[in-house]
Amino acid sequence: MASYFCPCPRGMEAALAEELGEIALQSTTMKVHNQVPGGVHCSGHLLDSYLVNLHSRIASRVLMRIAHASYANENDIYDLTLAQPWEDWFGVDHTIRVDVTAIKSPLRSLEFTTLKIKDAVCDRFRDLVGKRPSVNTGEPDIRIVGFLDQRNFTVYLDTSGEALFKRGWREETGDAPLRENLAAGMLRVAGWKPGTVLFDPMCGSGTILIEAAQIVQGTPPGMRRSFAFEKFNGFVAAPWQAMKAAVKPNVLPLEPTIFGSDISGDMIEMTRHNLRIAGITFEVPLKQIEAQEVKPPTAQPGILLTNPPYGERIGVRGDSTMPADEMSVSFYAALGTTLKQRFAGWTVFLFTADLTLPKLLRLKEARKTPFFNGALECRLFRFDMVAGYNRREEAKPKQV
Repeated sequence: MASYFCPCPRGMEAALAEELGEIALQSTTMKVHNQVPGGVHCSGHLLDSYLVNLHSRIASRVLMRIAHASYANENDIYDLTLAQPWEDWFGVDHTIRVDVTAIKSPLRSLEFTTLKIKDAVCDRFRDLVGKRPSVNTGEPDIRIVGFLDQRNFTVYLDTSGEALFKRGWREETGDAPLRENLAAGMLRVAGWKPGTVLFDPMCGSGTILIEAAQIVQGTPPGMRRSFAFEKFNGFVAAPWQAMKAAVKPNVLPLEPTIFGSDISGDMIEMTRHNLRIAGITFEVPLKQIEAQEVKPPTAQPGILLTNPPYGERIGVRGDSTMPADEMSVSFYAALGTTLKQRFAGWTVFLFTADLTLPKLLRLKEARKTPFFNGALECRLFRFDMVAGYNRREEAKPKQV
C-alpha cells in the first residue's frame, strides 16, 4: 500500500476530498485522509492511483510518496533521495524532471535543493549501472517532486505526468482559458448535477460546458490521454485497460440541459470544435449574443455559472472605444439588470478576480468562496435570483 498526495487549486480541497471519496467507492483498498492547504492525502494500492488519474476532475496530479524524513540541510535531502530504490520504478534510459515546492523552509535556495535531488537520483543510477538518466524539463518520462516544510522533506514520484487538467482534447483556446480542473471544481461547489439546467453566457472556449457535458455523458476526464505510470517498470496494461473498459456511458437526456453563449462568433465556433474534439455526442445549444442581452434558455430555472471577463478582456465584449473603468462599470451594470429582470428563480455563480463584482452588478451575494486561479486570488460569488428581486429594487427609495 502506498501513500498519495493529490494537489489541487487552492480553495478546492473540500470539493476534491468529496470527489476522492466517491472514487474510493470503486475500490476496496483506497482510503481518503486529511485535507491540507493545496491538496488531499489518500492511500491505496498502485492501481488506486490509476483509478484517481482516470476519474478525478479536480486533482492537479497524483503524487506517490517515496520517502519522508526530517532534515537540517541540503545534504540530508541528498542522502534520503540517494537511498531510495528509483531503479524499481524506472530505468536509466528514462528522462527525468525534478520540481520542488516549499512552505517556511529555512533553506536559502530551492534551485540548489532541486539540483541536489536530481544529483542524488542520477548518482544512484551511476553507482548501479554506470550511467545517469538525462534531464528533460519539457516532456520528461518521469517527474520527481520534492516538498519541504519547516522541518520535514517528502519526495514523491508523479504517477500522472502531464497535469491532470490537460484532458487530452484541447487544441485551441481563447485568451486566459479557465483550467479544466478549476471549472470542474466550480461545478461541484455550485451544486450542479446532471439533469439540472446549466447556462454559461460568456462561455469563451467552452471549458465549463465541456466539463459538464462529459459528466452528463459519463466520460472520465482521463479517458483520452496517457499517464506517467504507463512508463513505470513492470507496468501491466491489462488492469488499466480493464479499468477503462469498465466505464459505462450514461443515458443521455432527451432535451438539452446545457447551454452556452458568447459575444464572439469565433469563440462560439471554437467551443463547437472543442465539444467535438472532447467526444461530446449530444447537442449543446450555443448562441452568439452579448451577455447583457441574454434570456434564460429554458422555462425551468437552473444554474448560471460563468467566468466573466475583467480588465482588458471586456474590450473584446464591450465598446473598446470607452475607457476601461467606464466600460467595466457599464458592462456589469447592464448584466446585473439582466439577471434581476430575466433570471428569477436561477442561482447565479460568477467566478472572478475582481472582488468588487457584486458592487458593479448592484447585487448582494449569498455566498463568496475564495479560490486561486494559479497565483491569482479569485472569488466564486453566488447570487440567488429570487422572484420579485427587480420589483423590490425598484420599490426602494431613490437617493437624490
